[in-house]
Amino acid sequence: MPDLEHALQGHDLGFLKMVAQGWGIELEAPDAPTALPRLMRAMLDRSAIREVIETLPPEAYRALYALLESEGSQPWALFTRRFGELRIMGAGRRDRERPDLNPQSPTEILWYRGLVAKGFFNRPPEPQEYAYIPDDLLELLPRLTPKESPPLGRPASPGESAFARPAKDKILDDATTFLAARRRGQKYSDRPDRVSAAFLQALLNTAGLLDAHGQPLPEPTRAFLEAGRGEALAMLVRAWMQSDTLNELRLTPGLVFEGEWQNHPRQTRQTLLNLLSRLPQGTWWSLPAFISAVREQHPDFQRPAGDYDSWFVRLNNSSEYLRGFASWEKVDGAMLRHFIHAVLHWLGMVDLAAANAHEINTAFRPSPWAAALWHGQPPEGLPAENQPLIVSKDGQVVIQALTPRAARYQVARFCTLEDEKADRYIYRLTPESLQQAQSQGLRVTHVLSVLKRHSAAPLPPSLIEALERWEKLGVQASLSRPTLLTVGAPEILTALRSTRAARHLGPALSPTVVVVKPGGESAVRAALTEIGYLADAHLDV
Repeated sequence: MPDLEHALQGHDLGFLKMVAQGWGIELEAPDAPTALPRLMRAMLDRSAIREVIETLPPEAYRALYALLESEGSQPWALFTRRFGELRIMGAGRRDRERPDLNPQSPTEILWYRGLVAKGFFNRPPEPQEYAYIPDDLLELLPRLTPKESPPLGRPASPGESAFARPAKDKILDDATTFLAARRRGQKYSDRPDRVSAAFLQALLNTAGLLDAHGQPLPEPTRAFLEAGRGEALAMLVRAWMQSDTLNELRLTPGLVFEGEWQNHPRQTRQTLLNLLSRLPQGTWWSLPAFISAVREQHPDFQRPAGDYDSWFVRLNNSSEYLRGFASWEKVDGAMLRHFIHAVLHWLGMVDLAAANAHEINTAFRPSPWAAALWHGQPPEGLPAENQPLIVSKDGQVVIQALTPRAARYQVARFCTLEDEKADRYIYRLTPESLQQAQSQGLRVTHVLSVLKRHSAAPLPPSLIEALERWEKLGVQASLSRPTLLTVGAPEILTALRSTRAARHLGPALSPTVVVVKPGGESAVRAALTEIGYLADAHLDV
């Protein structure tokens, strides 16, 4: 970069005197050519430089430090977006308004101290204007240490934080559901109360739990499922923090990304975590105000070169590309919002809050687990997984919230997931699920072993009989539409008519076929399991 002489050349005597006044230098000269060498000699003095640096306002100090961190220069557009504009003034207006004494930005403070200059340079990726510290001045600057910056934004108002949504560790349960679905070749469906499939795919992949085809790797998956909840959560957070492949920008809902351009997710993630680390513990913080402050003070948090034109990004309902700084809110703001109220909340690192249960999140704060997770350590206070599963004689298997995840993963291999609630997962043994398990090498003895090991009580004898009969004889009863029940032997119908499900049976069409009344399918199927017969179903709704 140019030296101080080249940086100050071209400025008039009035400007040079303003710089001199900022340094406390008496500058008596008839014109600029005479004044320039005198001013330079006084400025290129270590003690004078140290004194000027020490008297800089905090925001100007941070701006100078930012330039030093980037080896003395930054693109002018990037620097002024972060530290404010330099007003363009003629000499007359400048002398009247005295921006050196009444600066409106850190940029103006440094400009009128002669600490920052502006020049046009041909540097990759393209020629552009740069803010820079003159080289000979840069060599004499003392070693600067970053001054603590105040947190961005403001505390949340009572209205913004009235309804709290505390951080949870549900990502562990959703990850188990995801892994089990992948193991069975099924789809993990997105729901409002679940971690998104796209994020789980990226997270579990970067954590080393999935192979190249997206299938669970046996040993890493077993280690994850058998780890305590605190350690398992810390495992996921560590993998996320260190990942170069998990790309939060490209996981932001509502955006479509095209082209071969690249961003740097790990660098962006660390930048945002550094900004968030300034927030006071235990204080609700306004989410809109934080995002607005980032836009004003750190708009280029994921674009180190300040480039707003080379990314091909559009809304999923539009063909128009979002380019230029005017699109910041739709791209960078959307990513930042998703990063806080989705990613960090899923990972247990922030609590969220809203005006009420039906409103969007408007406040956040570091969770009680955040400090430990920030350093890759297991948070304290997560419960042990020691609840048993509950097996009913109708083939229903209830997995409680704190049943070991490893047990649910095994159960999911030979059961069908019927329902998912906040405190339990409801599975059912069916011929279809058993057939799929059998195709993967599981036998009924394996099924019974898992159920017995984790069950709260002895398994119902009729269920054991039904499983063993299925393995030996196959399906002995099936339902199809119109709702007909077909059984393998007349005595099965006779036994069924002695159960409570008899009221759902209509006329018999043959000794082994009977009509099932509308709405009675589930009751009949459950009753068949209770008397020792697993029924499959071919009911096209």
